[in-house]
Amino acid sequence: MPDALKMPEPELIDHAGLDSAVYLRIYLLGLKIFVPITLLGFAILVPVNWTNDTLESLNVQYSDIDKLSISNVPKSSNRFWAHLVMAYVFTLWTCYVLLQEYEKVASMRLHFLSSEKRHPDQFTVLVRNVPPDPDESIGELVEHFFLVNHPDHYLTYQVVYNANKLAKMVDKKKNMQNWLDFYQLKYERNPSKRPTCKTGFMGLYGDKVDAIEYYSSEIDKLSKGEKEEGDRIRKDPKYVIPAAFVSFRNRWAAAVCAQTQQNRNPTIWLTDWASEPRDVYWDNLAIPFVHLTVRRLIIAVAFFFLTFFFMIPIAFVQSLANIEGIEKSVPF
Repeated sequence: MPDALKMPEPELIDHAGLDSAVYLRIYLLGLKIFVPITLLGFAILVPVNWTNDTLESLNVQYSDIDKLSISNVPKSSNRFWAHLVMAYVFTLWTCYVLLQEYEKVASMRLHFLSSEKRHPDQFTVLVRNVPPDPDESIGELVEHFFLVNHPDHYLTYQVVYNANKLAKMVDKKKNMQNWLDFYQLKYERNPSKRPTCKTGFMGLYGDKVDAIEYYSSEIDKLSKGEKEEGDRIRKDPKYVIPAAFVSFRNRWAAAVCAQTQQNRNPTIWLTDWASEPRDVYWDNLAIPFVHLTVRRLIIAVAFFFLTFFFMIPIAFVQSLANIEGIEKSVPF
């Protein structure tokens, strides 16, 4: 953190991105707000409170810390004006610093976006819940819809396929390749002994075989399976899901499409900004819109009951937090 604070802001943005620079500015914002408030409080409010003897005259038990607080100011004293004025000063100073910081961050964001290289996702929107048409495929329907409704700005489209099975095969192949590289390195370090492994779950049981030959054969099988599954996905229309990525000629057209309703029926032709490919959770694109709505409802209800009933054991534990509560609950 100290090294990051010492780094020039433009260099930090180039190295770690705008979010990191704004995150560090939050710490500096806290210092800008609370350091002056602390100094004013010690310079004005502490002497105003300390120079009274209200607590001493009340014959109550108190500490030196209590004499620093407003409780040491007598009732109807003019010294309360100091607290009132300082409350306004603290509030105005906080609002002023926040306003300056928001304006600075907004200008940084605009400068960052204007100087950033163009990316395809900046010109693309995600279209979901495309209604089925018996006479047209999903791709033809998407192209026809946007050529009619956005004729001057529409560029191209890419339909989304339900390739979850293929993605699992790719992940499995990557894992197999990692193990193959591991055993090959192990064999290179000790050529006198061929590495072996068991074919069962996580290598815990099963037949003991040559590890390099086993993983090489498994990778060949997965490669053939990937090719067959890819051909099947491209040829079979049932793998096409009612969603597509639609690209436009400029950012303005993409922004308008992403933020406006495309049909009288609010449940079809849903548009939203397309995320960067690395940020897309591809498995969820195959989930129908109605199912997503039901899942959100279930999660909201579950969260409510979890929060509500979680207070019951918390209240019980809190009741046992002192000796008296334990004696009442457990008399023995």
